[in-house]
Amino acid sequence: MKFITPTIHGMLDYMAALALIVAPFILGLEQLALWLSVIAGVGLIMYSLMTDYAYSIAKAIPFGLHIALDSTAAVFFIIAPFIFGFEGITAIYYWVMGAGVAMVVLFTALQQPAKLES
Repeated sequence: MKFITPTIHGMLDYMAALALIVAPFILGLEQLALWLSVIAGVGLIMYSLMTDYAYSIAKAIPFGLHIALDSTAAVFFIIAPFIFGFEGITAIYYWVMGAGVAMVVLFTALQQPAKLES
């Protein structure tokens, strides 16, 4: 059931980072929620650029560690509304983003599929 390859995961990372940075402004989230999301988005870009997968520049972070960071971010986003008292659209935004990251992690294969030799 792990159908998201590391290459596709990389593409999703950059799209998620963009959403984390832009969506809070569009949704008009309160300042703390907005800046936590922006910081998470910038952090995602930074560790994605350093992950050993396609679309990175440094290849310094093993993909397994990247997945662990994503998992931590998913848990943080899911519990943040309870910790910080976020309500309404802000809480929903955090739960949706957290659930989305969790789903990507759950369906990501840790290795690229083997190529068939011809």
